[in-house]
Amino acid sequence: MARHVARPDPRAHWLLLLLGLAALLAALSFNGLVANVSGGSGPAGGPAEPAPRQITTGGPVLRLDGPTPAARRLPPRTVALTFDDGPDPRWTPQILDVLRRHHAHATFFVVGARVDEHPELVRRILAEGHEIGSHTFTHADLGSVPTWRLGTELSWTRNAVAGATGREVTLLRLPFSSTTPTLTGPQYRALREAAGSGHVAVLADRDARDWQRPGVPAIVRAASPQGGAGAVVLLHDGGGDRSQTVAALDQLLSRLDGEDYRFTTVSAGIGAPSSMPPAGGGARSSGTVLRWAQAGAAGLASAMNLLLGTALVLGVARLVVQVVCAQLHVRRVRRPRRRLPEVREPVSVIVPAYNEAANIAATVRSLVASSYPALEVIVVDDGSSDGTADIVERLGLRGVRVIRQANAGKPAALNTGIRAARAGLLVLVDGDTVFQPDTVYRLVQGFADPTVGAISGNTKVANRRRMLGTWQHLEYVIGFNLDRRMYDVLECMPTIPGAIGAFRREVLLAVGGVPADTLAEDTDLTMKVLRAGWRVVYEEGAIAWTEAPSSLRQLWRQRYRWCYGTMQAMWKHRHALREPGAGGKLGRRGLPYLTVFQVVLPLAAPAVDVFALYGLLFLPWSALVLAWGGLLLLQGFTAAYALRLDRERYGPLWALPFQQFVYRQVMYLVVVQSVVTAVVGNRLRWQRMARTGEAAALVGVQGRAPY
Repeated sequence: MARHVARPDPRAHWLLLLLGLAALLAALSFNGLVANVSGGSGPAGGPAEPAPRQITTGGPVLRLDGPTPAARRLPPRTVALTFDDGPDPRWTPQILDVLRRHHAHATFFVVGARVDEHPELVRRILAEGHEIGSHTFTHADLGSVPTWRLGTELSWTRNAVAGATGREVTLLRLPFSSTTPTLTGPQYRALREAAGSGHVAVLADRDARDWQRPGVPAIVRAASPQGGAGAVVLLHDGGGDRSQTVAALDQLLSRLDGEDYRFTTVSAGIGAPSSMPPAGGGARSSGTVLRWAQAGAAGLASAMNLLLGTALVLGVARLVVQVVCAQLHVRRVRRPRRRLPEVREPVSVIVPAYNEAANIAATVRSLVASSYPALEVIVVDDGSSDGTADIVERLGLRGVRVIRQANAGKPAALNTGIRAARAGLLVLVDGDTVFQPDTVYRLVQGFADPTVGAISGNTKVANRRRMLGTWQHLEYVIGFNLDRRMYDVLECMPTIPGAIGAFRREVLLAVGGVPADTLAEDTDLTMKVLRAGWRVVYEEGAIAWTEAPSSLRQLWRQRYRWCYGTMQAMWKHRHALREPGAGGKLGRRGLPYLTVFQVVLPLAAPAVDVFALYGLLFLPWSALVLAWGGLLLLQGFTAAYALRLDRERYGPLWALPFQQFVYRQVMYLVVVQSVVTAVVGNRLRWQRMARTGEAAALVGVQGRAPY
């Protein structure tokens, strides 16, 4: 039908959506970068060439900003205890407590991301007289990263410490570095690069290797200097279980204290001034912003996890409800009917048609070939320009009337047919739909129950040989018809499809005919019937074959109209929430279901896809494959069950995995577009689908399945 409504202006919201998704991916990636911080001092990669000999044989404190490297050692009986990979909320306080009991000071090489997570621990470290150095922002191997990443790691760590403490850090220990002799060439070059920004490198004389957790005695032995020599000792206060480190530290301090060792910071140990000058206002502000960004990214990741968990729970709950209701529906259908009379009273079939030349002959012939004994067919030509009415008249079929009217839209055409109909039972059929011979008979038998006001038939996709048609076939069987069984059991059917639906004439007249103020007139009409107190049921055996869109562009236009019109109808009938009877069941069962599964969750789907991309970058692939495979298997079981209920072949199941990469995205983008259209107040025009006649050619007038 051709409802002429002004088309909205070109939209900028797609650009905003893309920018929003890019920002979401950036935030999640930032969180993934800082949340996967590792620990330890083991090798980060394979063997590499060593650093220059004058460096590997020198002291552990290196000044590399001049033309000649300068190395310093600690004087005899002086120990600079250093701790990497913190601060850690569990182990750092315990280590600080041990140091305080022994009146010892130390140097903590902190990871910038953990500083942002626990700034109070960094402030405590300084308040108790200890020194802070940089261990990069994400514990990155600076010997293997590009120069821009190296500079970012160092500047972010400086800003993080400045934001937490108001101080700068100049000491630097590379992650995965240890004693001076083990320094590699790439690590040395990274230290030379860092020296350009004022960093002083600190390695170690003694590596306790406590990150391997070799046992307390082994840690104490490895950390103890020999022969009264001074030493920088490498330990860890983060990055894993550090219980052995805490116990070994207490023993080490007691032993070395008895040997007249003094425990100091690295800077004090070599007689250098403080390594932590006051930070400028810019660094402090940048550090604060960085901490907020990290907290926001972590919160966003948590929210995404909650969203995914909620969506999964809702999806499983929906499946359970669908399966239970489907089983109840099957039992109801198979249960012998109560002694109700066979319905054989006259039926009027109303076919609204606008430019349906491709299909109208097949549609009318299939209706005339019906096995139902008392049938009239009324074709309402709504101002077609392709000779639709002429085609029907030339058929010369008995019991077929043609009514011509100026183009006024599908609801107006249906109402014209309703007024002209002679029978008390009306079947409304789209102009591209082909019935089986027993369809009308099966469809109207439910009217033997006087409480039933309308009946939905079973719509099937005829042109399903191509991939797009197969996807729509699966959607019709899984989504539409499985849902209709559930709606039937819960007595809240929100939509009788325009392709096949039966109504009592008195019901249509009582509700004012087919409404014209929404684009989903079938949904709007069905909701009106429910709110009028009538039951709406589903007859799975009444099958209608319809032509589905054959291109993504046509699919988009059709589903855009459907989705926008459904939201219009939901808003129009929102007051059903407070009503008793059938209207209340619609309001408290049907409308919430539609809101959650046809609006809210599809709106969240783009973010879920971004989260999946984030998972490819930062999560174990085995876990992703397992999760995706599990969800696909669940969908496969659902699809197979739905196909079995509809007596369909299982062959189309092969297309289900591919549906996740194109079709699903089109469907949720349709919802996004529809919501934006509704929010900004634009109106959508009718968006008629171009017909090819493929369905009629495939099905034929006998309604055979297209296989």
